[in-house]
Amino acid sequence: MTQRTSEAESQSDAVQRVREARSFAVQLPVLGRVPLPRPEQLAFFAAIGLLAAVEIIEWPVAVTIAAGHILLTDQHNRAVQEIGEALEGV
Repeated sequence: MTQRTSEAESQSDAVQRVREARSFAVQLPVLGRVPLPRPEQLAFFAAIGLLAAVEIIEWPVAVTIAAGHILLTDQHNRAVQEIGEALEGV
């Protein structure tokens, strides 16, 4: 029982370290640590912004696409986290 608990804790620690390594953050004086999207997401948002800036797509469409992308990514991350937690319990 103790060994199983220590294995689960070590796996949880490893998962947490991987999450921290994959995330980017900037330390701001007033706001503290502010997380940034991954580089590929920043490129996606830049492309959407560029398309809106040169008026290939309208600003409301760009905002809707960006919001949908954020929501989809967040939902995917939650699903992966729940699967990982379920596998830890096995």
